[in-house]
Amino acid sequence: MMGQTDTAAPVADLERLVIRPYAGEADLPDIVRVSNSDMALDELRVVFTLDDVAPAYRNPSDSFDAARDVLMAELDGAVVGTVRVDWVDNTDGTREYRSRGHVDAPWRRRGIGRRLLHAADRLIRERANEHDTDRRRVQGMWADDRQAGRRALAESEGYSAVRWFFEMERPHIDVKPADAAPMPDGLEVRPVTAADAPAIWAADHEAFRDHWGGWDESEASMRRWVESPEFQPDLFVVAFDGDEIAGAVLNGIYAEENEQLGLRRGWLDSVFTRRRWRGRGLARALIGRSIRLLAERGMDTAALGVDADNPSGALGLYRSCGFEVVDGGAAWQKPLELAR
Repeated sequence: MMGQTDTAAPVADLERLVIRPYAGEADLPDIVRVSNSDMALDELRVVFTLDDVAPAYRNPSDSFDAARDVLMAELDGAVVGTVRVDWVDNTDGTREYRSRGHVDAPWRRRGIGRRLLHAADRLIRERANEHDTDRRRVQGMWADDRQAGRRALAESEGYSAVRWFFEMERPHIDVKPADAAPMPDGLEVRPVTAADAPAIWAADHEAFRDHWGGWDESEASMRRWVESPEFQPDLFVVAFDGDEIAGAVLNGIYAEENEQLGLRRGWLDSVFTRRRWRGRGLARALIGRSIRLLAERGMDTAALGVDADNPSGALGLYRSCGFEVVDGGAAWQKPLELAR
């Protein structure tokens, strides 16, 4: 059965479990190894690398500081799990304290994930007690549809699924897609460079303020993005109205992930149109150009993620552009109760 591991574990295993603070970048290889082992057991088509993880851990912000917000689980000196917490202010008026954990596949279903989640809960309460806010506070976590164990853990700990998301793919992409749409009048696509990162970052976050969720918009968070493999400005398709960014598709190709999974897949990591330029067919035009660009770089599949209840009708747009749902997941939440 997918995701099944041995359920028989000596009680002594958990008696020997040590949960310790993050010890710096020396822990990163184990974080990558454990995360990939965990996701592979659930057959998630995701591969983390050191280049993916390191920028987030070396650029602290108020929302996430690895030295404060990451824990490691060890058995007899070997790392068998990890968890991190952060917080964001969501567009629905809540402040969400999130946890994200992984357990090494051979040690799954032995209670380590629950121990890590409880340790993360303690960190979350420490962070929340430091904050003075009128926002309603919630705890959050994520579970992919394939992660049956994680969903069961979330339910048993009082979480409920509150928002659903899809991963979509368009197979058989073409260098000259027949559905490429013309650019709206007055707009043009121009090349961008690293120097354009702050403007692209600001435009992307502004566009998504109309959507559900929350994001760390700090300068440190922008540095994490610029230092990560996601920042591939030669693959970005950005539309300008004069000197203003009207919208963009921020594309990425992840060679190591593709090699390990045996894929030739490119990602439309972020598709956005700022409010003033919506309703003119800009997103469709940028998607068509992105598909062609990824095909020119040797990809045969294009992928993206979408909020199932996106208010701008993105799900219907992507379907009309040839994308099909291939996977899904949900954001889970529960009220955060603080001792008085």
